[in-house]
Amino acid sequence: MKILDDNGSPVADVKVTYNNQNFTTNAQGFAKIPVAETEQILTAEKESYVSFTKKINPKLRYQNLNVLMVLSIKTKEIKEITFRGKGKPKNTDLTSLEISAKQAQIVASLSGGVEGLIKSLPSVNSNAELSSQYMVRGGNYDENLIYINDIEIYRPFLVRNSLQEGMSIINPDMVSMINFSAGGFEAKYGDKMSSALNIYYRQPSKTEISGEASLIGGRLSLGLASKNKKLSALFSGRYRNTNLVLNTLNEDTDFNPQYFDFQSYINYYINDKWSVSFLGYWSKNDYEMIPNYKEVDFGTVQQPIKLLVGYEGKEDDSYKNMMGTASITYKPSKKLSVTLDNFAYQNREREYYTIASGYLLQTFDPVTGDPNSSYDAGGQIDQARNDLLARTYGSQLRVKFSPNANTDIEVGAKFEKEMLKDLTNEWQLVDSLGYSTPRTYLNPGVLDASDLKLKYNISGNNEINPSRISGYAQFSKKLFWGENRVFINGGVRAQQWSFNKETLISPRAQFAIKPDWDADMLFRISGGVYYQAPYYKEIKDLDGTFNENIKAQKSIQLILANDYEFKMVDRPFKLTTELYYKKMNDLIPYYIDNVRIRYSGKNNSEGYAYGVDTRLFGEFVPGVDSWISVSYARAKENIDGRGYIARPTDQRFRFSMFYQDYMPKFPSMKVNLTLLFASGLPNGASLFADPYEYTKTLPSYKRVDIGLEKVFIDQKDNKATGDFWRKCKELSLGVQIFNAFNINNTIANQWITDVNSSYIYPVPVRLTGRFFNVKLNFKF
Repeated sequence: MKILDDNGSPVADVKVTYNNQNFTTNAQGFAKIPVAETEQILTAEKESYVSFTKKINPKLRYQNLNVLMVLSIKTKEIKEITFRGKGKPKNTDLTSLEISAKQAQIVASLSGGVEGLIKSLPSVNSNAELSSQYMVRGGNYDENLIYINDIEIYRPFLVRNSLQEGMSIINPDMVSMINFSAGGFEAKYGDKMSSALNIYYRQPSKTEISGEASLIGGRLSLGLASKNKKLSALFSGRYRNTNLVLNTLNEDTDFNPQYFDFQSYINYYINDKWSVSFLGYWSKNDYEMIPNYKEVDFGTVQQPIKLLVGYEGKEDDSYKNMMGTASITYKPSKKLSVTLDNFAYQNREREYYTIASGYLLQTFDPVTGDPNSSYDAGGQIDQARNDLLARTYGSQLRVKFSPNANTDIEVGAKFEKEMLKDLTNEWQLVDSLGYSTPRTYLNPGVLDASDLKLKYNISGNNEINPSRISGYAQFSKKLFWGENRVFINGGVRAQQWSFNKETLISPRAQFAIKPDWDADMLFRISGGVYYQAPYYKEIKDLDGTFNENIKAQKSIQLILANDYEFKMVDRPFKLTTELYYKKMNDLIPYYIDNVRIRYSGKNNSEGYAYGVDTRLFGEFVPGVDSWISVSYARAKENIDGRGYIARPTDQRFRFSMFYQDYMPKFPSMKVNLTLLFASGLPNGASLFADPYEYTKTLPSYKRVDIGLEKVFIDQKDNKATGDFWRKCKELSLGVQIFNAFNINNTIANQWITDVNSSYIYPVPVRLTGRFFNVKLNFKF
């Protein structure tokens, strides 16, 4: 621990009592104190200073406790303390939720460990287990910020369905800290309307080798550190092939999805004031699909329907991403930090497919189950030759000044040069019994001499080279208001994009108060103006051209929250409740095509979103954390003044759970369970259909994933013996059961026309079934 006075100077010779032991701070105000095995009271005393006491949580084995002591002649209470884990960046965002990096490694999730945990939070929704994308509080997939070490990360743009997506860019083995805000976040985060996820990668303190091997891929990581701890490096490579998982789909399709990535994080401390670091990322995702045959049973009990589809053709997609960031940090004192980041990002995407299909649509007698003699036949051709090259490079300067332990002032500026080169050629032809929709149906034998019409045709050849300038300034303060603790965070950010020549000004503020009550409660209020700064997807019209007149979407947000910490059955729990409201203007209507967002290219809508989120977090089982989340949310919009309707991301009711347990007599046997139930989203309408004329709500999403693990070696109760195994720090073998109840969830609809009645049937596009995965983890 370290003790400072109200001028930020160290306080020496402070008597510290903890765990029946006495310690004394040195000339730097520092005392090294081992953490006890159980919760104990720590007391710090010195003549002429106000005494300090605090309960120390024994869960964190390495802690930094910074205490501000004041002279007793000035005040009778201690002004403030800061308490955080060793080596973790100080977090000033009052809306941020910290998520355990260890839980992200063990959670049973197909989409990725970090995102898998985030999807179990009350404010987050996702109906695709193969996708690492998520929707937050009525927003869509594109409205979420992702940072790694304070550098913004971009996702691929052309991914149409979750089968193509591959691995999340976040490598759970490299993560040390996860912060997630579902809205109302501080000014240093960029211009998007929904959420901010900030990941910090860890710095190894010694040489280590760790890895993972499973039926769907593997990972190998290497950590290095010099003897003087000035140099550290972390390298990790991953491979993933989801062919076995995709074979659980109810169709005859040949899949060959292969995903590779390699990441590195290198740090070097030149001296006490200067340090440099490098973060590198490279990934290559190849997706090949050759569909052969598919049967889908749907309809109702009174009208069962079967769709039989035969295919010709294939899909061959490739996604290549590269990113590099070189940073230099100057810390002339503990109060001031200056960081310059130089970054470059390239995204090369290719989406090629030509698939012809012929179908039979057959109904059955609800009594006998025999097929009816009448049926519809038709066909469809889907083709795309889409290429995208996106490059971004630039620099950002971040300055942080902390005059004392309770005050932070941060400013930053960023310049980005962008290049977008887009070649699009995508169309669909739909035919049923000799005519193509959207032609008018004519009786058989009547010649139709009109031109052949495609269902849709998107074609574009675009290239732009804009620049983007942004900056922010924010102030954070912790203080006492009478006997109550108060936290304040306020700031403003600005952005200007040369493509549409629009300047955005975004003021944001956060306020929290912790009353001096017997009940441990914290009340928070946050909000401000949040923009969705346009980029590739937003500026692209439905015909394939770039629209330079597009404007940023705007939302005004207000979030009210309460945190209540209490003990139940002698174990700690925390109940968090949040109410939010968003007023949105200049919205761009969009369609959801599986997991791709297709914007209309016009700012012709307004809307609102509101809801309530609750989360109960704590030790349902002694020693391990679990949580239950419940939320109710609505999101509506008014397009061209035609009236309010549900947005495609109108979430409504959602329940989720992340639960951990172990066998009391055999604590090395562990289990974790993720349970999700979410109301169906209203994005089941056909692509480019008028949402006011027809919409179809998808079925509710229900899923349970289970992870079982046997720990053979760890650093606590299962230490290895023997010359070789003593070098092994962790060794475990697990079984993961994805979609344990084999529920056939629906992610979208395929639309088939009945030529006799002109009715268009929504045929469900199913997600994956039950899959058993075996996973081995080790660390040396």
